[in-house]
Amino acid sequence: MMTSSESAVWAEGLHKRFGRTEALRGVDLNVPRGSVFGLLGPNGAGKTTAVRILSTLTLPDAGQARVAGYDVVRDADEVRYRIGLAGQHASMDEKLSGRDNLRLFGRLYHLSAKDARARADELLTRFGLADAGDRFVKTYSGGMRRRIDLISSLITAPPVLFLDEPTTGLDPRSRGEIWDTIRELVADGTTVLLTTQYLDEADQLADRIAVVDAGRVIASGSPDELKAEIGSRLDVVVPDVRGLPDAAAVLARIGTPDTEPEYRRVSVPVSGGSMTLPSVVLELDRAGVEVEDVALRRPTLDEVFLRLTGKIDEKVSA
Repeated sequence: MMTSSESAVWAEGLHKRFGRTEALRGVDLNVPRGSVFGLLGPNGAGKTTAVRILSTLTLPDAGQARVAGYDVVRDADEVRYRIGLAGQHASMDEKLSGRDNLRLFGRLYHLSAKDARARADELLTRFGLADAGDRFVKTYSGGMRRRIDLISSLITAPPVLFLDEPTTGLDPRSRGEIWDTIRELVADGTTVLLTTQYLDEADQLADRIAVVDAGRVIASGSPDELKAEIGSRLDVVVPDVRGLPDAAAVLARIGTPDTEPEYRRVSVPVSGGSMTLPSVVLELDRAGVEVEDVALRRPTLDEVFLRLTGKIDEKVSA
């Protein structure tokens, strides 16, 4: 197990209360260097509060955390110097161009005017926004605003980057552009802690995931590890809904079947000790069940999330 000094982000027992609301109730995190770590959870789970503590914007009531090797309370200035943060809403000045916004951020980070200009030009070119750099931000699309907001957090080339729901409200193409940017950053050695309500986003990007609900981490692991915990499912699709009862009777020998008449489908959870796919096909044939399709299906993160939390938030979708 990694120690706090070996991790890019490490937290133990984080608590935070706002009035009567316990936003965090003992959160532990361990984020390897040079990876994408996803914080997954519904609205109100505590994701943003955790990011605010880790980025020194909020003090914890209890617990401790270190980012890039520095304590977020005792060494807050050192932490701020080594992180980038892109929140849920773009922080650009719409009356300035993208290039001028980046230069402004550079000056706020105490770069010289010359270095701020050079860094702005470098980032715009690297992330394919050079042609739009001299346009006013108010003319940018939503996806372009999010991209320029994200790269503004890279002015000082921070080793750790916090992204709080960076693709909320974006169309699929814009989301894909943000994903490509994140992958490029990690390939260059940046550690990214990503909060998201989009399960496919976590599946696509995250090396490891922590599922947060009601202020606690209720599960953690790689996407594949979390999926393996709930096992695969066997789906049988019949050509006629009238064949569902007979198909369900066969699958009942494996486990408790779930019948979905609208899809003409019967499903059952399977484990390593369950019968093999050929044996299921043989049993269905012996029972005279006509089938359209038989398949083993791995669970999605939607199903993992539903199993863990008992709900799918209206904004959590695949």
